[in-house]
Amino acid sequence: MFNTQCSSMPAIKYDLEDRLVNYTCRMIDVVEALPNSRAGNYIAGQLIKSCHSPAFNYGEARAAESRVDFIHKLGTCLKELKECRTALKIVVKKEMIRPVVKLQDII
Repeated sequence: MFNTQCSSMPAIKYDLEDRLVNYTCRMIDVVEALPNSRAGNYIAGQLIKSCHSPAFNYGEARAAESRVDFIHKLGTCLKELKECRTALKIVVKKEMIRPVVKLQDII
């Protein structure tokens, strides 16, 4: 999708799918860095599901059958991203990955 609002402004490409794929790949690294403990494994499972889902759901949204369907699927993406953010806040607060500053730009 290109920004065509004003012809004097340069066209800026907004590729949400690429950004979501990059986010998912970063989250795989986060999951792999979690400790092999009961809590670490539980959070890892949650992160795998909630952080991969937005990229997949966005792909579905792009093939939506109606405007309402598109909005619904993007709403699902947003809910999953919020769940992921909450899990990451727990990881940071419990210092499950050190140094925690590695995660600050993700949250």
